[in-house]
Amino acid sequence: MSTQVARPAAPARSGVATALGWLLTIGLNVVAPIVTYNILTDSRGWEEFPALLLSGVWPVLDTVIHVAWRRKVDEFAVVTMVFLVITAVVGLVGDHSARTLLIKDSVVTGLFGVLCLATLLAKRPLMFYFGRKFATDGTAESTAWWNGLWQYEGFRTTMRRMTLVWGVAYVIEALVRVVLSYSLSTGTMVVVSPIMVYAVLAALGVWTALYGKRSQAEGERREAEAKAKAAREGRDEPADAGTGGVPA
Repeated sequence: MSTQVARPAAPARSGVATALGWLLTIGLNVVAPIVTYNILTDSRGWEEFPALLLSGVWPVLDTVIHVAWRRKVDEFAVVTMVFLVITAVVGLVGDHSARTLLIKDSVVTGLFGVLCLATLLAKRPLMFYFGRKFATDGTAESTAWWNGLWQYEGFRTTMRRMTLVWGVAYVIEALVRVVLSYSLSTGTMVVVSPIMVYAVLAALGVWTALYGKRSQAEGERREAEAKAKAAREGRDEPADAGTGGVPA
């Protein structure tokens, strides 16, 4: 018989802080790299490769600011930093042309997709840890609540399915960007590449939110049915009905 996990009240979130976080992310990951590249190549006469390499410093700064802001390094931050290191290493290996660097950047996002798919074989998939970052406020109580949801089959299925979709989406996105890197000019790809990355991220974010709510509603429906069945059979508590969709 499953023990229900008590759900703590949703943590209070500041709308101003949330908006500032998004503006910072978009500014440092999309706007600043494009502006930096254009200024260095058009006004300063830099070669494409060093200009493209320097424009990649902004996303690193974004990660450092967020870690300092939250004063906590979790699985999400660790994965981000690992991929920043991989990006740097990949950028230094092989041909140093600007087009090759763009292709290598696509390879890195493809590796993220492969990582998602690989964690399906692990004890818990990658989206479990990403979900915990955004669904909790990082306190011990809320973290224990999220970890406790793993006991439900419905929750486990939801996390694995999300990880599968994210993995496949990023592998496809990487392949498409590689093709475009050969088809479009470097200047065009400097604009298109980050837009593609965040467009895919936004689409996956919307799908994840909608799918999570649908899974939660389905879990609540099953729980209600199990309680009704238990009441009809004269039991005090229902059996595990597979509850545990992603909480809203």
